[in-house]
Amino acid sequence: MVMMDVEVPGDVRFMDPELLKLPEVSPSALKESPQIAEELFDQWLSLPDTGRLVKSLIDDAVAGSPFNSHGNFGAISAGSNALPSMFPAGTAPPLSPRSTSGSPRTLKQRTSPSSLGSTLKLVREPVREVIPQFYFEDGRPPPKPLKEECIYKSSHLFNSHSEGIEGLHLHEFKSVTKEICKLPSFLSSALFSKIDNDCIGLVTRDAFIKYWIDSNLLTKDMSTQIFTILKQPDCNYLKQDDFKPLLRELLATHPGLEFLQSTPEFQERYSETVIYRIFYHINRSGNGHLTLRELKLGNLIAAMQHVDEEEDINKVLRYFSYEHFYVIYCKFWELDLDHDFLIDKENLIRYGNHALTFRIVDRIYSQVPRKFTSKVEGKMGYEDFVYFMLAEEDKSSEPSLEYWFKCIDLDGNGVLTPNEMQFFYEEQLHRMECMAQETVLFEDILCQIVDMIQPEREDYITLRDLKGCKLSGNVFNMLFNLNKFMAFETRDPFLIHQEREDPTLTEWDHFAHREYIRLSMEEDGEDASNGSPEGWDESLEAPF
Repeated sequence: MVMMDVEVPGDVRFMDPELLKLPEVSPSALKESPQIAEELFDQWLSLPDTGRLVKSLIDDAVAGSPFNSHGNFGAISAGSNALPSMFPAGTAPPLSPRSTSGSPRTLKQRTSPSSLGSTLKLVREPVREVIPQFYFEDGRPPPKPLKEECIYKSSHLFNSHSEGIEGLHLHEFKSVTKEICKLPSFLSSALFSKIDNDCIGLVTRDAFIKYWIDSNLLTKDMSTQIFTILKQPDCNYLKQDDFKPLLRELLATHPGLEFLQSTPEFQERYSETVIYRIFYHINRSGNGHLTLRELKLGNLIAAMQHVDEEEDINKVLRYFSYEHFYVIYCKFWELDLDHDFLIDKENLIRYGNHALTFRIVDRIYSQVPRKFTSKVEGKMGYEDFVYFMLAEEDKSSEPSLEYWFKCIDLDGNGVLTPNEMQFFYEEQLHRMECMAQETVLFEDILCQIVDMIQPEREDYITLRDLKGCKLSGNVFNMLFNLNKFMAFETRDPFLIHQEREDPTLTEWDHFAHREYIRLSMEEDGEDASNGSPEGWDESLEAPF
C-alpha cells in the first residue's frame, strides 16, 4: 500500500475515535486525499475481532439464522471488549454517522434492511403458482363425473338395442340423438352419417364415444354441436346443401308433414323454402356462408327445438310453418304464368295487385339489393322471389330494411337524400293522379318521414336511422307501394290494437295468416264449384 503524507499518531491504540467520523472530515480534504478513508478501513479489517465478526456473520447467513447487526456488534463489544487496541473503552464508533445533513450515506443507512428490522435469509427460488389451462383448441374436456355418466348411459342404450350386434342402425339411433345428445330428433341421420365414416350402416358404442365425448362435443353448447354436425369437414361455415339431410328427415318423421309424403315435388319445394328463409334471416352477410357466430345470434336453434316438440307444424312460425310455405309458393305460382319457374319484370309488376312502381321493379332487376341466383338474364328464380317477398311483406325486419335501402340509395353512398326519395315518389304521385285520389306533395311527405324517423341529420337518412325506428317500413311504402301507403293513411285503429295484442307476431306472420285464409277459401270455392262432396280440411290440404 502506498503511504500517504498524513500525520498519524505513533500508537494507533490511542487514536481519537472522532477521526473516524467521516462526515466531519472536510469534503475537500477527502477529494484531495481519498486514501485516508481506505487506510482507516484497511486498518479496521486487519484487526482480529473484525475477522471473527465477519466470519460469524457469514456462518449465520449460511445457516439461515436471523441477522441483527445491532445484536452482533453489541455481543462482540460486550463479550470481548471489541476494538481494545484502537479505541479506549466505551468509545466504539457508531454504526451510522452522527450528521443529519441528508448525505447519501445517511439516506442509505436509514433505508438499510437492518435499520428496518428485517432478517437476512438464504435466497431461495420463488414459488411458482401453477395457472390452470383455460384455453382448449378442441373445447374444454368434460368433467369426470359428466363423462362417466354419459359413457354409462351410452353403454346401457347401445346394449339394450344391439341384441348381439355391436352397434346401432340408423332407425335405432334416434334415441341416442334425443336422450344422450339432447339434440332435436331429426338430426339423427346427420349425426349418424358423421360418425359412420365408412358408410357401413352401423355405429358402434366406441365410435360414438370417440366422436361425442373424446372430441369434447359433450361440453359444447347446442349451436356449436349442430354446426359441427352439419358442416363439411373442410369448411368453417354452413351452406344451403348442408341443411338438406336435416329437412329430409323432418319431412319423413314429423307428424304434421305426413300428408306430403305422397307428393315428393312439394316436399322438395318445402325444404327449399325453409332453407331460403333460414339464410334470409340468419346469414346477414348474404354470401351464402352461414357462420357459427351468425347461427348463435339467430333463433334457428330455438325453432328447431320447437318443431321437434310441436306436432302442429303450423304453430312453428319461424322457418318451418307449412302455411307460410304454402303462401309463398302459391304467390310465385300465380305470377309465373308459363310455369318455367322464372319471373320477369312483367310478371313481378303484377305482384300485390300492381302495388309496386315500375321504378322500384327496375331497381330489383338491376340486382342492386341482391344478386339473382337465376342464370337467365332478366329473370328471377324461386329463391330470389322468396327473398323479395319476405322483404316486401315484413319491412320491419332488418334484412328487409337493408334490402330496400339499397334500392333507394341510387348512388350507393350509404345515405338516402331527398332527391333520391323524390325520384321514387314521383311515380307514386302520378299514380294517385291517375286514380283520382287526393295527392300529397313530396314536401309534405318528406316532413312526415323526418318526423317519423327522427334522423340524426335532417338533410339525409342513414340505415342506422331506419333501424332505430319501428315505423321505418312505412317510409318505403310511401315511396313505391301505393296500396300499403293508402292503407297506412286510412288504417283501422281496431286492427292496430288487434295486431299489438301479441307483440311476438311479425308483419309477415299477420300477412301470411290472412293470405292463407284467402287462398284456402278460394280453394274451397273451387272444390264446391267442381261438385266436391267434401269440405276443405286445412290439416289435410296439399298445396295443389
